[in-house]
Amino acid sequence: MSFPITRHRRLRGSAGIRGMVRETVLNVLDFVQPIFVTYGTGVRNEISSMPGVYHFSLDTLKAEVDEIAALGIPAVLLFGIPETKDAIGSSGFAEDGIVQEATRLIKQWYPELLVVADTCLCEFTDHGHCGMVHTHTVDGVVHGDVINDASLELLTRTAVSQAKAGADIIAPSNMMDGFVEAIRAGLDDNGFEHIPIMSYSVKYASAFYGPFREAADSAPQFGNRKTYQMDPANVREALREAESDVLEGADMLMVKPALAYLDVIRMIREQFDLPLVAYNVSGEYSMVKAAAQQGWINEQAVVLEMLTGMKRAGADIIITYFSKDAARWLRE
Repeated sequence: MSFPITRHRRLRGSAGIRGMVRETVLNVLDFVQPIFVTYGTGVRNEISSMPGVYHFSLDTLKAEVDEIAALGIPAVLLFGIPETKDAIGSSGFAEDGIVQEATRLIKQWYPELLVVADTCLCEFTDHGHCGMVHTHTVDGVVHGDVINDASLELLTRTAVSQAKAGADIIAPSNMMDGFVEAIRAGLDDNGFEHIPIMSYSVKYASAFYGPFREAADSAPQFGNRKTYQMDPANVREALREAESDVLEGADMLMVKPALAYLDVIRMIREQFDLPLVAYNVSGEYSMVKAAAQQGWINEQAVVLEMLTGMKRAGADIIITYFSKDAARWLRE
């Protein structure tokens, strides 16, 4: 049937009708709130390129976690900025590492709040890369190659130490080949068969990570990450990456970033039945914040539309720095 018998506007005529037929609904249980923990005392410093996001020392962390728990957000994603760094990122797998200490505190305060531990080395290495590197100098310029297989051992040690500290979910973000298999074996060998892996399966070498480099103090000291993170132009490669992680034992898959990669989220959703995570990254957050501060957009409307688009594309879980704001807006 066609117009005038068919009138699509009949189902848009009131808020009640629109709500009744709404196909995609955001829920606070969809969200994971990232947290940046750092050394020192009395630290609660706003990150200049990410308004509303802070570095917390362990003694100021509880107020942030209290707020997250009160809003009903079910999970946090921990990133750590250590006091010292070295070539192998040893503070990333130290028993008294900053992420490990923060995990113990959060699980003491809120046992039911899920702690997702980002498992990478870039915040902990003095060179800023996500694994071990072999460096050489040519004409005074430092060059380096990230060593894949040797890095797996360090990443596994990091994952196991995070699990021992009480992390509920291990989220490896390093994009080394074979990282899921190595970490799964390490967890299982140490009695953590029950700990799921949320794999950063499809992680692009994106320009949207800029503000995160400041937040995590993790900018590479030479070169870039294009030899291990994916080319933004590629989509079929995403299928290969995701399939490898499924076969290696991943429990959840992730696409990062989200906003410019909704087609990839949809494709992964259609090809695999594991829970799918979208990471609404720092640059996506900051550009919305900047436009809102200029009065150019309605921040609440834009954020909820953006997050709804990620869920509509197929995401089951959304990691976003807007989690607290979105949780409040959804309550209204």
